Amino acid sequence: MGTDDIADYPVADQVVDSRRIRRFLGSLPRYFALPPFLDSGRTRTTAFLQLTLCAVVLVFVALAVPYGFPDDLGMFWLGAIVVLGGGGAALLVPWSRISAWWVSLVPIIDIVGVALITLSEPASGFGALFFLPVIWLSVFYGLGGYLLGAISVPIVLIASSVIDPRQEVGLQTVTLPIMIIVVGSIGATLARQMTAQRLLFTRQTRTMARTLRRAQKQEELLAEVLDTIDFGVIRLAADGSTTLANEAHARLQRAARTADVGGSGRGAAFGADGVTALERADIPFARAARGEVFDNQIVWFGGAGTRRRALSVTARRTRAVDGSDSGAVIVSRDVTAELTALRARDSLVSSVSHELRTPLTSIIGYLELAVDDTSVPDGARKYLEVAERNAARLLEIVSDILTASSRSEMSADLTISQQQVDIADVVRASGEAWSASAGERAIALDLSGIRAAPAYADPLRMRQVIDNLISNAVKYNRDGGRVSLTTASDGVTTTITVSDTGVGLTEDDLSRVFERFFRVGDGATGTGLGLAISRDLVRAHGGDISVTSTVGVGSNFHVLLPATADSLDDPEDTDTRGATDSPLREGGAR
Repeated sequence: MGTDDIADYPVADQVVDSRRIRRFLGSLPRYFALPPFLDSGRTRTTAFLQLTLCAVVLVFVALAVPYGFPDDLGMFWLGAIVVLGGGGAALLVPWSRISAWWVSLVPIIDIVGVALITLSEPASGFGALFFLPVIWLSVFYGLGGYLLGAISVPIVLIASSVIDPRQEVGLQTVTLPIMIIVVGSIGATLARQMTAQRLLFTRQTRTMARTLRRAQKQEELLAEVLDTIDFGVIRLAADGSTTLANEAHARLQRAARTADVGGSGRGAAFGADGVTALERADIPFARAARGEVFDNQIVWFGGAGTRRRALSVTARRTRAVDGSDSGAVIVSRDVTAELTALRARDSLVSSVSHELRTPLTSIIGYLELAVDDTSVPDGARKYLEVAERNAARLLEIVSDILTASSRSEMSADLTISQQQVDIADVVRASGEAWSASAGERAIALDLSGIRAAPAYADPLRMRQVIDNLISNAVKYNRDGGRVSLTTASDGVTTTITVSDTGVGLTEDDLSRVFERFFRVGDGATGTGLGLAISRDLVRAHGGDISVTSTVGVGSNFHVLLPATADSLDDPEDTDTRGATDSPLREGGAR
């Protein structure tokens, strides 16, 4: 559009300046602001009550000037001047700076002024003006003000009726005083109730203020604590929206989003193995939003060949006061360095164990040949047998370490080849194999409790588990003790029990007996891996292992296995399924 077009373009004759309007509206409050002498509540109340009475008197004055109805006009003007003078005092005296009792002079002056106005024309009904000062005294000055108004005003009215010859003494003489007493009584009662309510409200306000301050302090403290910890914390509402997140959570999310900068898998999430891609519905935050509860879900962010980041995420549901679901709390932790170190450790242990296992196997083979050689002298054969036993023991330790490494959560799962077997045969064979070792210490090995029991298990792996349990039962038994083996099945779950009459386990030992490298007693031998490996093997079958013990009496180890392949999917078999659904936890051995 050119200049000529602009000139021809129609415009308004007068443009409204919106800024001027806003400035005018902003200045309005100062035109209606109260004067400085009405800056307190007491002063405003005094002025309001007194000016109300003055306004009524001024109406009477306006009527009296043209009509001149009072009998005694001089007394009427005197009373009006007294009331209006009280109005001036109500406006000019700084009541907030003096005692509240001085304010009571204003209604007392009003009583005097109204009395003069009433005496100027008794039949005019001016006595109704007494209601305002009586109510004023009754409401604001308690019992004393009520008595002052309810006694002085009726006395004035009754006395004027008796003394003034213009008035007749009759029923009308006591009607107005009685009404004044009633109104004063109602005012005093309402005032007491209002005072009680005001005090209650004041206390509640103070209590709420203290509660609010405590809540604010607690909120500030919580925010400080949440922002100082390294764990990411986020709270989800019941509808899945985020209501709270600390600074660590934001840092972890930024790190996760930028974990694979430069890679092709930006934003990708993987399971604990770092290889299996997770669907969006399997991301921890999506699971928590759906109401799921879980512990330490490991999620790797970033594709292969990128800077990867691993988070361990735990979710818990929260409950409202009435027990209803109120959302979830999610705690995330950066475990990248930790898991990387575990991978490196497992790789090193696995490599070293494999390297040791090969020469040890060769050494044991040649020692066996030497022991079987008839040309070897008896003395030398004894030395060779000692060397063979210790080499076999060393090979067993290396195997345990290798197995423990393979059972790490960061390594590949141990191979389990399950099949339908009679677990009684496995338990019986293991018991018979250990009978000689038990007999050396006069320990009785009771196999009478072994009954046919189906199990869906790997017989070789279960033989490893039973051998370890019997080995512990013999090792920690007393000379002349007893070890009992029993099997039972209900068609869904098969139970293997190994009981001994040994030293037993303390409460502290029971809580740690399945931890890796834990050994009972300072003089205990072994690697402390046996029970950890046994539990992981049993759980890999879809079962579980538990222990009960009494110090000085003995211990009972219970192995639970699925009786059939269908038992793994049986919803009634909660004990067995709970073991398979949960991730394997690191543990130790006895």
